[in-house]
Amino acid sequence: MGESRGAVRSNEAGAPLALHEHAMGNLAYIRDTMARAGSFTSVSGTGMIGAGVMGFLASMASFVITVERDPWNWLLLWLGAAAAAITFSVLNIRAKALRTNQLLSGSAGRTFALAFLPGIIAGAVMTAALVHAREWSILPGGWLTLYGAAVTAGGAFSVRPVPVMGAIIFMLGVACFAAPAPWYPIFLAAGFGGAHLWFGLRIARQHGG
Repeated sequence: MGESRGAVRSNEAGAPLALHEHAMGNLAYIRDTMARAGSFTSVSGTGMIGAGVMGFLASMASFVITVERDPWNWLLLWLGAAAAAITFSVLNIRAKALRTNQLLSGSAGRTFALAFLPGIIAGAVMTAALVHAREWSILPGGWLTLYGAAVTAGGAFSVRPVPVMGAIIFMLGVACFAAPAPWYPIFLAAGFGGAHLWFGLRIARQHGG
């Protein structure tokens, strides 16, 4: 009888504990599911890698076509590299979204775009204003800083490597403002080349391409 009562008490104590653990497990699963549903996971590592290659090539060319000696051709070089990188990235994002059944026009895509685009638009406005004023030396740091801010903001709604990359590019931009002009290609290569290649490889391996 004593053993029987002990078993009953043990079962009575264990049942609420088991129910509690089961409920906590369900809540964790629901939170995880909601987080994935609210995240824009179609950022393409392959697209980043391609953008990084283009950034490196433009940076290497910047050692020859320098902002000090040939600012207009230097500007055209970087605008062309940016257009090619954006096109390649968008095509790869679209391909990944189709592959993973994530709608670009869905709530996650819209949230990512609303966070990312203001910094990019600000960069375009800043570029036009600085070119008009012939303030060429501010462009490299301005590009890195505003692009880094845009990636960090958009990355808050994406996979973890994205905002980390944005923060690194932002800090490179801040440092670039204090650097002499001959160092500009190095900072541009690190931000638009190296950061994209490193984090693009991580995303491609860890987050499905």
